[in-house]
Amino acid sequence: MSEVNKSRETRRWRLAFAGMVVAMLIFGSNFVISRHAVLNGLTSHDLLAMRFGVAGLLLLPGFLARGLTTCGGVGWGRGVTLAMMSGFPMSFLLLTGVTYAPAAHGATIGPGLVTVISIIGSVVMFGAVITRQLVLGIAGVLLGLICLGIAGTTHTNPSILFGDLCFVGVGLIWGMYPLLVQLWRLDALKVTSVVAVLSMAYLPFYALFFFRGFDVAPWWVIVLHGLNQGVLNVVLGLWLWSLAARALGPAVAGRFPPTIPVIGTLLGIPVLGEIPTGLQVAGIGLIISGLFIASWRRSARAPA
Repeated sequence: MSEVNKSRETRRWRLAFAGMVVAMLIFGSNFVISRHAVLNGLTSHDLLAMRFGVAGLLLLPGFLARGLTTCGGVGWGRGVTLAMMSGFPMSFLLLTGVTYAPAAHGATIGPGLVTVISIIGSVVMFGAVITRQLVLGIAGVLLGLICLGIAGTTHTNPSILFGDLCFVGVGLIWGMYPLLVQLWRLDALKVTSVVAVLSMAYLPFYALFFFRGFDVAPWWVIVLHGLNQGVLNVVLGLWLWSLAARALGPAVAGRFPPTIPVIGTLLGIPVLGEIPTGLQVAGIGLIISGLFIASWRRSARAPA
């Protein structure tokens, strides 16, 4: 490889690495930002409308260009199925969860269950091999979930357990989403546009039953959360993730998602003042450790 090509490849790898870091910061901080919003006047319904209203309008031209009759090129059956898993139902549970439970719980329970379901689904659907490393990782995640469940039942605020159950629902619904995208060999960004556009069907219900006017919060707060929900999390985060994952390869890219609960937990302390209890720290630590163990794979050796 020439020096020019080597330098270009190194620059490309560094940009991909930086893009993956930005994507993880977006996804990890979303739990904290969303909880901060509902603690300061906005509701989960407001955030849902911002999420799919902004993202749906941005991605609507591409959806229509690929064909309305084919549901943006993926088919209506597949499109509706994926929208149920990554659109309104999943987002509603996530944003309802941050209304009742600490942001750190959402950042650990959801990704933890998604990892468990992805591993089991990969074995059942794609014939992946179960290794001792994967078993240890799953065991760590499940033990961590048990610790958080016990902490939720013994906490003075019983609503925390309800929020945790919402996050469990997020993991169960969202866990099958990447498996189906892989099974049907769909482009991630194309699927994102389909999910965002179909989820705009929620907007009329929001306007009829949940809209409280534009004076529920300062205009800059509404704009800020609209950008966070619709642009950063739905469009930019997935775009950066998709590009970076292809450049870095699965062995390297798979090491980044476990940083989501780390970011969400650490950011929740100064921003929200949410200091976890001892049992919560143990549960979060077990889930993060399990995610790292399950996702850590050796990079392939370079050919001689």
